[in-house]
Amino acid sequence: MSDKSLNQPPSWKIKMLYDGECPLCVREVNFLTFRDAGRGLVAFVDIAADNYNAEANGGVDYETAMGRIHAVLPDGTLVKNVEVFRRVYETLGMGWVYAATKLPIVGAIANFLYGIWADLRLSLTGRADLQTIVRLRHSRLECQTQERCRLMDGHE
Repeated sequence: MSDKSLNQPPSWKIKMLYDGECPLCVREVNFLTFRDAGRGLVAFVDIAADNYNAEANGGVDYETAMGRIHAVLPDGTLVKNVEVFRRVYETLGMGWVYAATKLPIVGAIANFLYGIWADLRLSLTGRADLQTIVRLRHSRLECQTQERCRLMDGHE
C-alpha cells in the first residue's frame, strides 16, 4: 500500500457487508447496484466470499456479519441493522424510503422487526442454521489453507 493511498479517503461513501449466499440479500444488492449506476458511492462486500477479510471491513467477523447487517463508513465507523439501509438509501438519493426510521419510536420498531427477520432469514431462505453455516465455512477454509483435505465421514 502506498503512502498516497493511506492519506486518500475511499471513493465510496458507505461499504455494505452482505451475504452473497442469501437470495434475498443478493436481490437487494443487485437493486442497489443498479441505483448506484456505476458511481461507486456504495461498496458492496460479500461476506460469504472465501477471501472475506474482517480486518478490512471494520473488524466485523463472518459470524457477526451473518447475524446482522453491517456497514462501514469511510472514517471506519460501523453501523448496523436498519441504519445500514437508511444510510445506503440516503447515499443513493432514495432516503425517503427509510426516512421515517429516523423517528425514535419508528426506528426502534423497525430495528425490532429487522431483528426478527435477521433471526429467521436463514431458515426462511431454506438454509442451515448459523452455527452449521459457520462450522462448514471454517472447515472449508481450513481445508483450503492446508492444501489438502481428509474425507469427512460424518463423525466429528
